Amino acid sequence: MNPKKQPKLRALKPLNSKDYRLLFAAVGIEMFGTGMWTIVMVFQVLALNDSPLALSAVATGMSLGLFAFSVIGGVVADRFSKRRVMITVHGCTAAVMTTVAVLSLSGSIELWHVGVASFAMGAGSAFFYPAYSAYLPQVLPPEQLLAANGLEGALRPSMAQGLGPALGGVIVGAFFPAIGAAIVAASYVVAFVMTLFLSHRDEKTGSETSERASVWGDLKTGVRFAARTRWLLWTLIFGSSLALIIQGPIEVLLPFLTRGRFEDAEATFGILLAAYGVGGAVGSLVVSSIRLPRRYLTFMILCWGAGTLPLIVIGFADQLALMLAALFVVGAATGAGVVIWGTLLQRLVPQEMIGRVASLDFFVSIAFMPVSIAITGPLSLVVPIETIFIVAGIAPTVLAVVALFAGQMRSTELDRPLDT
Repeated sequence: MNPKKQPKLRALKPLNSKDYRLLFAAVGIEMFGTGMWTIVMVFQVLALNDSPLALSAVATGMSLGLFAFSVIGGVVADRFSKRRVMITVHGCTAAVMTTVAVLSLSGSIELWHVGVASFAMGAGSAFFYPAYSAYLPQVLPPEQLLAANGLEGALRPSMAQGLGPALGGVIVGAFFPAIGAAIVAASYVVAFVMTLFLSHRDEKTGSETSERASVWGDLKTGVRFAARTRWLLWTLIFGSSLALIIQGPIEVLLPFLTRGRFEDAEATFGILLAAYGVGGAVGSLVVSSIRLPRRYLTFMILCWGAGTLPLIVIGFADQLALMLAALFVVGAATGAGVVIWGTLLQRLVPQEMIGRVASLDFFVSIAFMPVSIAITGPLSLVVPIETIFIVAGIAPTVLAVVALFAGQMRSTELDRPLDT
């Protein structure tokens, strides 16, 4: 039998790496803690100050921390040992969360403590994930990166959006926020200890390989590389445009649609978001179990572009099954594209540049998400919601075609074949 016809076996190979198993487990535990914190934070704030304004201010802290350090995090990952960066992030976050848990258990916690903790968690993510993306190629062979990214893509919605918040709600409801905070702290302590056991490797850092006089110089080098690499530039442009177009309708307008079409709007909205998350996990796992497509850039861009077409259904469907199916497909296509994207960053971008490129991707994504959310509400006052969903479904497909030609994706695929 031709071995190429047995692609599902490929997804198991990354587990043969000791460092990968440790890192995968640590990331999973960290995601669980982050997901639980989203619930603990809400009820801790409400216990201190039962005000929407206070909750909004504290919740914004995580986004601010992520946004403030999203670019510099990549520079740090490229200049220093990725292992040390990940250990430092987990250690610092564990210390902050342990402090919050102690303050909460002793009854001494104040609102600003929770705000600082949220900011620290966001900042930690900004430093951790560029280092994580750049570290994987050091512990896995190139042909296993797709499977590893697929497993991570499935782990995120399962832990950060599923088990973490669900268990957090149960614990906070049964006890009080301090117990939840203690579990969050414990999860980060465990993740910290696990990263300590990662192997010491002869890492190729920026300070050893080039004449970089400053962090600013490193940053400019990364931006110039992205701007001059045609496929990368147009993928970033398309990805940021995608976030601008679809994030607002899903986050802001979908609750209004469910409230107008279904009696139990709150539960229905939760189920719809779950379908989107489950779709992302399934799409990630499916792509991770097959061979990387020869037309990898075309496949990725079309997943993101054509994958939004089911949003048209959301605008008009009044049957829950159709809406669930539509969001599942959108989530699956998005998840599949993200897995391919993460793998291409690790295989097509030079090793010493991965952290900066990953952080630039992080930055442009999170920069446009709040903009999309902010403009969607006012826009819906002058444009019918159904029309907005039609545009959200069609516009990315048109932009995908533009990106394919403007980014000369086919030329890159021919010049740099992968997994042939």
